[in-house]
Amino acid sequence: MSLPDRDTLDKSVLRAADIRGVAGLTLTNRSAELIGRAFGTVLIRTGLHKCLVGGDGRLSTPDLSAALIRGLLSCGVEVINIGCCPTPMLYFSVVLTKKAGGVMVTASHNPKEYNGFKLMIDGKSFCADNIQNLGKLIDRRDFEQGKGSVHTEDFSDRYLDRLVRDFRFEGKPLTVVWDCGNGTAGTVVPGLIRRLPGRHIILNEQVDGNFPAHAPDSSKIENLTVLRETVLREKADLGLAFDGDSDRLGVIDSQGEMLETDHLLQIFAEEILKTTPNAVFIADIKSGKTFVSEIRRMGGRPLIWRTGHSFIKTKMQETGAPLGGEMSGHICFADKYYGFDDALYAAVRLLDIAVNQKNESLQDRISRIPKTFASPEIQIACPDKDKFQCVEKIKEILRARGESFDETDGIKLVYPSTGWWLLRASNTSPSLVCRCEADTPAELNLLKKDLFELIEKVQPIEFI
Repeated sequence: MSLPDRDTLDKSVLRAADIRGVAGLTLTNRSAELIGRAFGTVLIRTGLHKCLVGGDGRLSTPDLSAALIRGLLSCGVEVINIGCCPTPMLYFSVVLTKKAGGVMVTASHNPKEYNGFKLMIDGKSFCADNIQNLGKLIDRRDFEQGKGSVHTEDFSDRYLDRLVRDFRFEGKPLTVVWDCGNGTAGTVVPGLIRRLPGRHIILNEQVDGNFPAHAPDSSKIENLTVLRETVLREKADLGLAFDGDSDRLGVIDSQGEMLETDHLLQIFAEEILKTTPNAVFIADIKSGKTFVSEIRRMGGRPLIWRTGHSFIKTKMQETGAPLGGEMSGHICFADKYYGFDDALYAAVRLLDIAVNQKNESLQDRISRIPKTFASPEIQIACPDKDKFQCVEKIKEILRARGESFDETDGIKLVYPSTGWWLLRASNTSPSLVCRCEADTPAELNLLKKDLFELIEKVQPIEFI
């Protein structure tokens, strides 16, 4: 049955890297069906007739998933429903199926009231202009017509077997704490640890869309308090945390300190460079300066790119990079793997390095990373309709001051003798995102002061 013409899509949900909105408000079941029709149309016109659909554990996911599938079916698409699972398992199932599209119903790390869609076509991210073009198809009601089919399929055993394929079952056993965060990691971590040696402790295994333990964002230290306490109490080697859909990894080391993603990338790159010299390694604009200096020191080629998991993956495909990632915890391995962001696979690769360190412990390796002082990711509330304009206004102020800055993604202003600050509009929430790095705490405070004074010239500051 066709939808009436009065049904429209709130365009604010069409974001740079994926589709994201507030369930029932900006992202309704009817808009999910429209998105299904538009994406199904793209698939059919691309010559693809299959689409795999997975979902996270949010309360709104079952209804949004059902509506999306109705839209896909109306175009004549064969839908393979793989149920509640991690986003990387959905990606894996698309790669395994071949010549197929994929949709994950998820809002990833966002608060529980949000939901959205991550899209894939034939193993590649569907993002940027492609997402905006879905809105144009919906405006024109330019949909393919057909009668599709739907069936369910379980990829979990194949996915778990693939996760451990590159783990070397040698070396000393570890004690590891896993915080599933009431997200989709809880559907696979129990099966994963049965395939791994060592002692394993699971926290917050039960999938619960209310996220009772803590917010589903593994990149924020305040959400890792219990994980940190457990690592220290149990004298564990590592603590591993996952966001709501398991594509972001947070790491607590044996000393109870959070290991930043740009530091993790250095550890992974050192291992990869043993077999792939002179390789390109990609990090996002929020990464610290030691990423560039350390990758060069080890014989690799660093590349700083736009924030956003889809943009990192696309740039990896363009450059042939074996590894890329962003500060929020998305880590993408093309070395031995498929090039998409998979926090569970990244966790296994980290455990493999920890188990097989011969001349030093993983903690010793972490301590060799040069020390700087960086702020966490700072979020400042700003409506979606205003956030890009705010960034542009600050660019105008800086140009009037005669400042030069990096515009790869927002504004990155480098002070050669002090450090740098970054300001950009968030891809996934109504906020501005800031980060600063300096060589001393005093210099870091000066950078933050300069940045906040600039922001206050264009809007009041309300920290999230």
